[in-house]
Amino acid sequence: MSATTEVKTDVVILFAGDSGDGIQLTGSQFTTSAALYGNDISTFPNFPAEIRAPQGTIAGVSGFQLRFGSVEVYTAGDACDVLVVMNAAALKANIRELKPGGIIIANSDGFDAKNLKLAKYPADVNPLKDGSLEKYKVHEIDVTKITRNALEGSGMGTKEMDRSKNMFVLGYIYWMYNRSIENSIEFLNIKFKKNPALVDANIKVLKAGYNYGDTVETPMHRFEVKPAPVEKGTYRSIMGNQASTYGLIAASEKSGLPLFYGTYPITPASDILHHLSKHKEFGVKTFQAEDEIAAVTSAIGASFGGALGVTASSGPGIALKGEAIGLALMMELPLVIINVQRGGPSTGLPTKTEQADLMQAMYGRNGEAPVPIVAAYSPSDCFYSTFEACRLAVEFMTPVFFLSDGYIANGSEPWKFPSAESLPEIKTSFAKNDLKEGEKYLPYERDEKLSRPWAIPGTKGLEHRVGGIEKEKDTGNISYDPENHEFMVKLRQAKVDRIADFIPLQTLDNGKAKGKLLVVGWGSTYGSIKTAVNDAIAEGYDVAHAHVKYLNPFPKNLGEMLKSYDQVLIPEMNNGQLVKIIRDKYFVDAKGLNKIQGMPFSALEIKEKIIDLLKGTDNE
Repeated sequence: MSATTEVKTDVVILFAGDSGDGIQLTGSQFTTSAALYGNDISTFPNFPAEIRAPQGTIAGVSGFQLRFGSVEVYTAGDACDVLVVMNAAALKANIRELKPGGIIIANSDGFDAKNLKLAKYPADVNPLKDGSLEKYKVHEIDVTKITRNALEGSGMGTKEMDRSKNMFVLGYIYWMYNRSIENSIEFLNIKFKKNPALVDANIKVLKAGYNYGDTVETPMHRFEVKPAPVEKGTYRSIMGNQASTYGLIAASEKSGLPLFYGTYPITPASDILHHLSKHKEFGVKTFQAEDEIAAVTSAIGASFGGALGVTASSGPGIALKGEAIGLALMMELPLVIINVQRGGPSTGLPTKTEQADLMQAMYGRNGEAPVPIVAAYSPSDCFYSTFEACRLAVEFMTPVFFLSDGYIANGSEPWKFPSAESLPEIKTSFAKNDLKEGEKYLPYERDEKLSRPWAIPGTKGLEHRVGGIEKEKDTGNISYDPENHEFMVKLRQAKVDRIADFIPLQTLDNGKAKGKLLVVGWGSTYGSIKTAVNDAIAEGYDVAHAHVKYLNPFPKNLGEMLKSYDQVLIPEMNNGQLVKIIRDKYFVDAKGLNKIQGMPFSALEIKEKIIDLLKGTDNE
């Protein structure tokens, strides 16, 4: 039967099922299709915390939420318009995320007695049959049965057939939103090119899902989301870890330094290694070490030899790297340390997001060991922030932290990628033996940035001592002199502080330069804060938003900006870290809004806090 079509400005879809149901592939394929169509997009993949969580259980549910629109979107959405569930556990885990009146597309085969029991529904309770979903529009589709019927005679076993269920769902969603399936057909041809039977099976099921909307007896609703007006240019859909990869490669090219990446696998940072290892054409060298300590020290060795040394991990691995990071600081060598943050402590929530490692980056080493910190605020900004971390490391001869987190590392958005010519220069210079007769090389002599020379081992006349013991001023010789130690400690701090002269001033993202409330954010809270502040301003509230990329040192004007507002609010996915640093440095009575649930903020949570503060009804 024919379906009516409704035009929407933006839509939020949440795909959910077992981790073996191909949920992430389904979501990423629809994301790519929407990006090619010209929609603005934000995504939030959500993985089970255990590698092999029991199938059919709440713990085993994998999710992929995406928001696409004909307007700018900054988050993956607070609540979803459409919830696609492959089994009972997926419904139970995510039903609270669906708007009243929203659409549920349910694989009815995933609601048999076994699946209902695994999802811990009470005996004889089936949410598809008991009326508990009356406030939603429920479409029951026996996806499993239709998939098997579509592949009848293919020679495939039942388990092999069932692996294509996600393609039926993808095809149906394409039909629902008037999208072409051609991009996914091309993808399948490439992905399974070594197995033509698998290509044919997946395409057949994809088409079956698309055609289902036209052939089903019950009238179905279709929607249209027009392309978003965007600045002209060439775009691609980019994930945060991918963008970090390209930022490292771009920095290597602009600096003229070979890139060495020493790492040990850890969620959610491992994808950077996977992506970098594919780009040997740029001279990239990747090394999967036996542990975190070997990973970071190999990168330090590469920097000592004149390369751009990079290492990456998440919080637990960064803890193991702590002493070696202090070594790089004492030797004053460029080193980029990437921390893709996750929930902690210890193993914590390995697949969930958190911003809990800011204090670790700021203070998490023995002794006085200041390290500059740069934080990305979106998937595409991972490119620019990684590039900037490399610039600071090379030009100031220091280790630099780049902070990302699971939300933006695995999330994606459209990215208008830059030309090489548009990227800033990274000034690299190695020490030369231009000493006059009788002069001695001083490996810790300073330039205007307080950076020491970078001398390549083997350069005649530039031999010098390296190591973790305190250096004598200028000569770099071992020194136990008390006054020299204090001088060098303060000098290394002064070098980090001087970076403030070479980074941009803090700007407002939105709002007036003076007012009642400033919302300060860092990292992946950007989209939620921006949406909340935009909405609050539209309702007449006096609020502004500043997002801080440079966390050590802060931009020179940040203190003045903070003091231009009656109140300061700092939302963080931790128990209050930036808020403590801001209070300590600027004596500002900043208020914290903290969430530690392994999930990003909703814009509504932040907006409600804004209104409470401005109305004086905040109880905290």
